[in-house]
Amino acid sequence: MRKIVFDIETSNFFDETGSNDPASLSIACVCIHDSETNTYQSFTEETLTDLWPILEKTDVLIGFNSDHFDIPLLNKYYRGDLTKKLKSIDLLKEVKKSLGRRLKLDTLAGATLGRNKTADGALAGVWWKNGEREKVIQYCIEDVRITKDLYDYAREHKHLKYRDGQTLKDIPLDPSEWETISATPNTASLF
Repeated sequence: MRKIVFDIETSNFFDETGSNDPASLSIACVCIHDSETNTYQSFTEETLTDLWPILEKTDVLIGFNSDHFDIPLLNKYYRGDLTKKLKSIDLLKEVKKSLGRRLKLDTLAGATLGRNKTADGALAGVWWKNGEREKVIQYCIEDVRITKDLYDYAREHKHLKYRDGQTLKDIPLDPSEWETISATPNTASLF
């Protein structure tokens, strides 16, 4: 089974577009972890066509807030609808389904993995505008690492952790269906 864990950083912000629609934004970079090659890669807005063949051979797309933000933004650049072509596991959606509320990636990473994000998306946008593209790509790759590690932890332990005040609590998750795929192969081209 080929799994792609991914994250997107944008080159602009909602307050600049006057909309809260993810498709109103522009992609700075998309970073992925490919389970088939066990490698991390990055794609800029200009090289997104190199990403489509990878997604075409993907069984599961894994992200954090990806169903609400990342996939709609990718769909802006793609000539179809990725929600109809790929199975998606959105860890934020899974957490909200169990806990009844949303938590930040940094909150889950700190409690579950014992490490935090290296920055935040707003700072990454500033870096991009300042021409610090490699810094943004490395930040995005680190978010992909955290998302991948949280996914792997949840699959193994069937929960993630968060802090409620000083108390460390579990968020029970059911990953039993996360890696089941339909019997119908994805034969449609994404290009």
